Amino acid sequence: MPRETHFFCRDRCARVPVFAGRVSFMTIGRANRRAERERRASEVLGSDAGAALDVLELTEFAWHDCYGEVTPPDQVIDDIFVVADGTLAGLVRAARLAIEDFRDLRLAADGLRG
Repeated sequence: MPRETHFFCRDRCARVPVFAGRVSFMTIGRANRRAERERRASEVLGSDAGAALDVLELTEFAWHDCYGEVTPPDQVIDDIFVVADGTLAGLVRAARLAIEDFRDLRLAADGLRG
């Protein structure tokens, strides 16, 4: 189980998990995370990028309710994009799978990566 600690980034405090002595940094603020994901959403989903970002925002809410964390880890977000296979419907299914069992999502994404 990762231990949690606080790190101060300018005037904000972020609680982040520490795995094996490595710190995982998280962008603070939903709008900032959305902006970070915008380029990838545009590359993968083109004109559906805005809707994809909305789905990812809803995924954050569900992730928080299920796992008590602000947002899914970056690897889970990457897996969602991979499993989406360039379609909005695929992204919705992948986001749902991320919430149900992110390990199954990881297996599906790894299978597509080869």
